[in-house]
Amino acid sequence: MGNTLNLKNQIAEIVKNAVATAVDDGAIPPEIRGVDVKIEYPRDQKFGDYATPFALESARVMKRSPMEIGSILAPYMGGDSRIDTVEVVKPGFINMFISRKFLFDTMKEIIRQGQDFGKVKKEEPKRINIEFVSANPTGPLNIVNARAAAVGDTIANLLEFTGDIVDREFYVNDHGNQVDLLGLSVRERMRELRGEQSEFPEDGYHGEYVRDIARHILEECGDETEGIEDGAGLVEYLASKAVEYNVDGQRRDLEAFNVRFANWFREKTLHDAGRVGGTLDALRSRGVVYSDEGKEFFRSTGFGDDKDRVLVRDDGRPTYFLADIAYHHDKIMRGYDHLIDIWGPDHHGHITRMEGAMDALGFGKILTILVAQQVNLLLEGETVKMSKRLGQFSTMRDLIEEIGVDVARYFFVMRSLESHLDFDLALAKKESSENPVFYLQYAHARICSLFREGNTRNVPYDPASAIESHLCHEASVLLMKHLARFPEEILDAAEKCEPHRVTSYLMKVAQAFHRFYSEHRILTDDIERTVTYLALSDAVRIVMANGLGILGVTAPERM
Repeated sequence: MGNTLNLKNQIAEIVKNAVATAVDDGAIPPEIRGVDVKIEYPRDQKFGDYATPFALESARVMKRSPMEIGSILAPYMGGDSRIDTVEVVKPGFINMFISRKFLFDTMKEIIRQGQDFGKVKKEEPKRINIEFVSANPTGPLNIVNARAAAVGDTIANLLEFTGDIVDREFYVNDHGNQVDLLGLSVRERMRELRGEQSEFPEDGYHGEYVRDIARHILEECGDETEGIEDGAGLVEYLASKAVEYNVDGQRRDLEAFNVRFANWFREKTLHDAGRVGGTLDALRSRGVVYSDEGKEFFRSTGFGDDKDRVLVRDDGRPTYFLADIAYHHDKIMRGYDHLIDIWGPDHHGHITRMEGAMDALGFGKILTILVAQQVNLLLEGETVKMSKRLGQFSTMRDLIEEIGVDVARYFFVMRSLESHLDFDLALAKKESSENPVFYLQYAHARICSLFREGNTRNVPYDPASAIESHLCHEASVLLMKHLARFPEEILDAAEKCEPHRVTSYLMKVAQAFHRFYSEHRILTDDIERTVTYLALSDAVRIVMANGLGILGVTAPERM
């Protein structure tokens, strides 16, 4: 199980081998070996399945026209059994069409490999830490958190599917002013519940959930709170209990969303263990820290930032930025080869300085930061306002209960993470082909139904007895082409951290299958044709199930 079935990579090897052979034959000069081989998808299928601009890009080196270079190389490529025909078109693209035999053989290989089809086994897998959601422990998870959860978990699935070792991590910001404010808010709600006079902090947390926390603490730890006479000590105690309550709720909500974290890392542990100070010392030793007006600054302008950033305030307290550097430093010290963060839309400005800090510490480009853009939840055409402090928001839990895990996860990943997402609840609730999740799941369920009916009719299904000549029409060839691309589509999505590519790909497969199904009756009295069509349907079922599995969406057998 490796990367051997990645067709795009195979085409690149065919082109490289053609170039090498042409050089050995003296047909082209050896300098051409230094030109990169790029493989692209033509805009229109009539121009081939794959194309290379190699002739265009080597023309200057060879001092020949791209068309001439293409005409020299084309016969060398056309000699490979995986290629049906090669065309050289102006201004010098070399277009390649995949052979039907190769597609047919790939279809049978999909059936043989089953749930392992498309998986990559690496001899030296990377250890990757992906941190996402990491919502403040001051309330329930909201819709933007849900988007980060769906995307982060799907990226982790993609990276695991393509051979790396991945740990999902949630960073709990349980240190600082926001936590103190939560403690104060809970204390005042507790006083209200006891019928005492309360003075709610103006910038406290007003949501109804704070009253729930206060009620919970009174019921579970009321006697303990009575015994704490020190006001600051009581606020600290209540804050820690409130954080635990909220983090437990966040964990339950995420698990209901099929997202499970290997690590729940507490910011407080960094401060308690002296790692924040240790990271400051490490930065000082690299000569990237200076003092000014009682503060200590990181020279982030040396790493592309628009101004230098404060690490230590004039009262000696570390900034959130320094704690964040220490946290990433800690992740690297735990032995990860690469770090991926998914941040919210309001953190875009922090990217350059954080990447710069990792560079300053000597770790180079170890960090990839993705930004999950805003989600607009549309209810009957109206946008729902979301604000934790004012208590006006739609929670992730509400959404899951409203539309279910499958639809929610799919809708969150079907657009690029960098795009604003209008989440249409009316569409999400539809159980028809208009709903893309329903459309994909229906393709899988329809195939399962075919096999149940085939068993009822005692069809002797054996994919080994499928016959290539029965799959010569346009609908089946197109379907086989889509299926053959699964490994490269998944690898591209993993390498670019773009899970929406998987949803686009699966939609093409489902559309191609529904077309094939509508044009060709699958279960007939012609056993050879029936078995062949069932084999093609079986390959579709496997690819759909594998792809939906990566998205964290179920592949139902009945609908």
